[in-house]
Amino acid sequence: MLRLDWRGFSVSSKKLVMYQRILVAVDNSPIAQPVIDVALALAKALDGELMLLHVLSQNGGDSPISFAPYASSYSIDLIEKFQEDWKQYQQESLQKLATWIKQAEEAGVKSNLRQEMGNPGPIICSVAHEWGAELIIMGRRGHSMTSELLLGSVSSYVIHRSHCSVHIVQF
Repeated sequence: MLRLDWRGFSVSSKKLVMYQRILVAVDNSPIAQPVIDVALALAKALDGELMLLHVLSQNGGDSPISFAPYASSYSIDLIEKFQEDWKQYQQESLQKLATWIKQAEEAGVKSNLRQEMGNPGPIICSVAHEWGAELIIMGRRGHSMTSELLLGSVSSYVIHRSHCSVHIVQF
């Protein structure tokens, strides 16, 4: 027999079924650590597991090539510099993920990491669905309404297209 309790969670006579698989979408912004803190607290309280996901995007604010100058021609040296900066960005991002995985281990929370490259919104939704996430936790920087209308918002995309619940940590 399945019924809903006052919080809307599925309850059987034996066990409360809640968020066991939590995907945590992070970037390299200042809100990443508060997002991790919320995810760790929730996973620990619910005995859940985390998937930490970082999406490398050249359009991201922390991308080394997001502000690449436009020129009529690019030299081999400039292209090699962009490639070198991108590889460093990938490594630094993986190191941050590894640091957060260590925090999870110290808190007794099962976790793993994944780093993808591309458009963050669709990738977050795709990985969450593929992994079987029951909740996505991510941050929102609080851009102005005009900025979100012109540039779009990863959090808005995920809220409207995800197969599961989404928890937004406001910064």
